[in-house]
Amino acid sequence: MAAIELTKDGIRSEVLEPAESVPLSSDDAALTRLGKKPVLKRNFGFLTILGFSCTVLITWEAILKYGRVFLVGLQNGGPSGLVYGYLVAWAGTLSLFATLSELVSMAPTSGGQYHWVSMLAPPSCRKFLGYTTAWLSLTGWQALVAAGAYLTSALVQGLIILTHPSYLATMQNWHSTLLFWAVILFSSSINICIGSVLAKFQGIVLVIHILGFFAVILSITLIGQPLNSEAVWSSWMNLGGWPTQGLSFSIGLIGNVLAFGGADGAIHMSEEIRNAPLVIPRSLLTGLMINGSLGFAMMVVTLYYIGDVDIALAENPIQPFMAIFDHALRSTAGAAVLSAIPVFMGFSAMTGIVASTSRVYWAFSRDRGLPGWRLLQRVDSRTSVPLYAVLTTSVVAIILSFISLGGTTAFNGVVSISIPGLFGSYLIAASLLLYRRISGHIVDPGLRCDETPQGNTSPNLTWGAWRLPGILGILNNFLSCAFLLYFLFFSFWPAFIQVTPQNMNWSILVTGAAMAFSTIYYLLWARKVYTGPIIETALSLVVGAHGGI
Repeated sequence: MAAIELTKDGIRSEVLEPAESVPLSSDDAALTRLGKKPVLKRNFGFLTILGFSCTVLITWEAILKYGRVFLVGLQNGGPSGLVYGYLVAWAGTLSLFATLSELVSMAPTSGGQYHWVSMLAPPSCRKFLGYTTAWLSLTGWQALVAAGAYLTSALVQGLIILTHPSYLATMQNWHSTLLFWAVILFSSSINICIGSVLAKFQGIVLVIHILGFFAVILSITLIGQPLNSEAVWSSWMNLGGWPTQGLSFSIGLIGNVLAFGGADGAIHMSEEIRNAPLVIPRSLLTGLMINGSLGFAMMVVTLYYIGDVDIALAENPIQPFMAIFDHALRSTAGAAVLSAIPVFMGFSAMTGIVASTSRVYWAFSRDRGLPGWRLLQRVDSRTSVPLYAVLTTSVVAIILSFISLGGTTAFNGVVSISIPGLFGSYLIAASLLLYRRISGHIVDPGLRCDETPQGNTSPNLTWGAWRLPGILGILNNFLSCAFLLYFLFFSFWPAFIQVTPQNMNWSILVTGAAMAFSTIYYLLWARKVYTGPIIETALSLVVGAHGGI
């Protein structure tokens, strides 16, 4: 059988795979069944990838550090809108990731969404849909890198303002740009230099993530003065001027949705996880339950102890939560210590975000979907890290950072593609799974024996080790698609009915521009070399050793 071999210099060449039996681990056998050659080391187990999932998501820290987005929720919905909106976003994300867990259990590859779409889509549109999904996922993750670095640099600036208030008068845009570069340099260095121990690093950070939550929440509740319950649970606002409170609530929901952004990071590390078909679904859903619970508690406590928001914004417009801490604790030193926890977690989250994004670059390049794919697909022989993919992720983010020199409005417009990009890729994959599920095209494992890949995807659609059975699975797939459509629709709306260039939501323009570029690139060049996920190895190598998969 003709196949593609990854040579030492990273360039693929056509070879004829022998049909002899070569012993492989069960994980590598499952990957080979999908036509992919195992080249990355499987350093992650359940606890370490759970740590990775939780520390990329950092929901309770995101509730605090997304200060401006938090304010959008206050303006459109008020305290009650934030609380109930959080529950809606959490429920929708749980439904979505139950669907994605079924998909990753079927095909645990770093390509994630675009590989699944290539498997599930009808042959007539498989190639283009897979390519479009890949670009949506890639642009969403790259925007998340830029947004994460920007927010982490803003956390550092907020901490400086907290401890040295005079800095607020001398602060310049280029300060945040330099801090942005420092965040990217730190994150890429961790991935490149000690990528082999990234799993252990994330396991340690998980402990800090949980202990830090209790340190913050206990300090605030034991020392601060709470508001009355009615101000939290029965206080609605519509400062955006929208015709109805329901519309205002839906627009303000985007802040809570952002708090769950990047939850699929573990999926793109699939080829580095032991027993991936089971471990990834369990870690995704466990991580969402842990982070969702911590985030909800932090949301409620923050609203109880929020105090005067206008005063907090005047004292620390970059990170108002730090001023809230200062007022609640009546101690700048104590507020600085507590604020340092989200700062540290911001840096650690960036390490995971860069890792996941680089794996998307690497996987798409492995299938010849990007310019420079020959270079981007190479894996460092010493660390088993896709070095050039990590460097590309970092360089693109640094290039985007120059936009912030002209002001935050333009930069926010660029990074606003993260939600449309990621959620658009989820929607295509989830919709196709629902279609295949209803039409009965997915069978239980072991029901078919003709397992040899043909073309660019396996002809068999077989359930993985984890799935929701029967009607429950169909209902959840439908629910996840409905949530995605709801979130996507309102992610393009501005915060105020009276739109200005400063408060305009530019995500629809940026998303459209990104998709226009990818379509033009596809028509001019990519369609000639991109044929979908490439078959790199023959399945007969595995069947002989394991008697089938």
